[in-house]
Amino acid sequence: MTSARMLVPLLALVLLLPSCTPGPMEIGLIALVVLLLFGGAQLPKLMRGMGSGINEFKRGLKEGDRDGEDDDKDGDQEKTG
Repeated sequence: MTSARMLVPLLALVLLLPSCTPGPMEIGLIALVVLLLFGGAQLPKLMRGMGSGINEFKRGLKEGDRDGEDDDKDGDQEKTG
């Protein structure tokens, strides 16, 4: 199952790269391979996990932006005070 877990981020990366945009035939082939690897019962769990992972990633980016803004405010106060 470890190799299957490694396959999902790799497929997501391939789909997101602009230089190798897959056509309908490639997307169908990828969907078929994923269906064969995980089975129909595991696909909802897999998609739910991917969605929560993406949301967690976005939340982390927003928190990183807020931390950067807090650092800038602290730096301005030190300069003026």
